[in-house]
Amino acid sequence: MKKHLCIMAVDDEQTILTLLSRTLEPEGYDVVVADNGTIALELFEEHRPDLVILDIVLPDIDGWGVLERIRQVSKVPVLVLTVKENEADIVRALDGGADDYVTKPVGMRELLARVQAIFRRAELYQSQKPAEFGDSYLKINLVEQKVFTESQEIRLTPMEFNLLHFLLTRAGHFVKPREILSQVWGQEYLDDVDLLRTCVWQLRRKIEPKPAHPKYIINRPGFGYQFNRRSSDHS
Repeated sequence: MKKHLCIMAVDDEQTILTLLSRTLEPEGYDVVVADNGTIALELFEEHRPDLVILDIVLPDIDGWGVLERIRQVSKVPVLVLTVKENEADIVRALDGGADDYVTKPVGMRELLARVQAIFRRAELYQSQKPAEFGDSYLKINLVEQKVFTESQEIRLTPMEFNLLHFLLTRAGHFVKPREILSQVWGQEYLDDVDLLRTCVWQLRRKIEPKPAHPKYIINRPGFGYQFNRRSSDHS
C-alpha cells in the first residue's frame, strides 16, 4: 500500500473523528479532521487530500454543499458516511459525485476496507492503457477524461467515468455484474448489484440519446453488461 496518502474526515461527531483517526493513521495514512463544512473546505484547499470521508449532516454547510464545492475543483474520491439511508439520498450522493456511500453505524474494519478499495481503483485506472471511442454522437477521450455527446461536454462523476472506462476496455463483450463490481468497486462490493444498476442508470441518462432504449451500454439477462462499439450501426 502506498504510504502517506492524506485523508480528510468530515463529521460533526468528535467520537467518529477520533475513531477514524485511530483506524486510519496506523495504516500509514495522514488524517486531517473537520467538524463542520466551512472548516472542511478550508482544510481541503490547504491539504488537497487524496480522499474525503464526508458526513452529510453538518452544522453549517451540509455535506451536499461540501460535495458540490469539492467537485467544482477536484475529482478526488469522496466516501459519504451518514445516517441517511433511503434510496433517494444514495442516488443523490452518487449523482453528486460520491465514489461510495456508507451508512452509520459502520464497523471500522469495513470502512478501512472500503477506503483501501477506493485507492486500489485509483491505482488501477492510472495504470491501464487508455481506450478511445468516437462516433457521430458520442466521443470518449480517456486520456483527458472527457466525454462529449453531440460535441457538448458531459459531466460524469468519478465513479461513472470509472465504470465507462472499464466497459470500454471490454467493448464488444458482455461482462457479468460480479466481475464489474469486483474490478470497478472492489471485492468488498461483489453482491452490491443495486449499486451497479444505479450507476448504469445514471450513466445511461447522461450519454445515451434515449436512456430507456440504450444503444451504447446494453445488458442481457444472464450475460451482463456490454459497451457496444458498433452502436452507430443500430441507430
